[in-house]
Amino acid sequence: MRARLAAIDLDGTLLRSDRTISERSRRAIAAASAAGIEVVVVTARSPRSVGPFAADAGIGGIAICANGAILFDLDSETIVSHEPLPSDVALRVARGLRERVPGVAFGWELELRFGSEPAYEAWRDPARWPRPEESFTPCDVSTWGRPMTKLLARLPGADVGEILAVARELGGDDVVATLAGREYVEVMSRGVAKEAALARLAAERGLGATEVVAFGDHLTDIGMLAWAGLGVAVANAEPEVLAAADEVTARNDEDGVALVLERLAAPRAGRR
Repeated sequence: MRARLAAIDLDGTLLRSDRTISERSRRAIAAASAAGIEVVVVTARSPRSVGPFAADAGIGGIAICANGAILFDLDSETIVSHEPLPSDVALRVARGLRERVPGVAFGWELELRFGSEPAYEAWRDPARWPRPEESFTPCDVSTWGRPMTKLLARLPGADVGEILAVARELGGDDVVATLAGREYVEVMSRGVAKEAALARLAAERGLGATEVVAFGDHLTDIGMLAWAGLGVAVANAEPEVLAAADEVTARNDEDGVALVLERLAAPRAGRR
């Protein structure tokens, strides 16, 4: 294919298991950019945690964050667009989950800010998910009363699939609910999806799906891989993602993304 845009998930895809970026990946991203392929980060992460990874990879411009709820300008560190979950919908889901899943605790994102309940904080692994103090708002979710970028629900030891099913039932057509790894349920506003945000971004550049290559590993990447002209799963991806992909590359720890970017950039480099 003649790719003009490469959409790359971070965790489990571009990032290695230790959440670092290899030198080969950096070189491949630079080569793709030099060949005229725009490289875009597409991640479930909040924009506040994307910047350092993108900078390390040599990626600037627009990043698709929070599974598509936010477009973030990495260069100016500003939010370009935001699709929040209305406060009444968030509270309906949270209160319903609390009634039907005793012990569940909540965190929430709002643009660059993060808040959570004490029980949620007690389960946090600070080494994996550091929390910048200046962006943190502690309180009971029932008193929040503001829109959210996303609502996060967690109960260690519980069946996260059951929590997801309840969240979807409570939210109905007003929400998109999905899994974050195998520990958290994320609830966002209806219509929010990586593929929807990617399609809009591509259209703004005059590009169609056939000019886009997308890389992913998790369930939230399935739609993006299916939409893109070339959907690439890393070998460590979830089985459902592997089944949905057009191509399977090497694992994230084996520079799977770099292997494909090198191939796509090579023909153009040879013509210069």
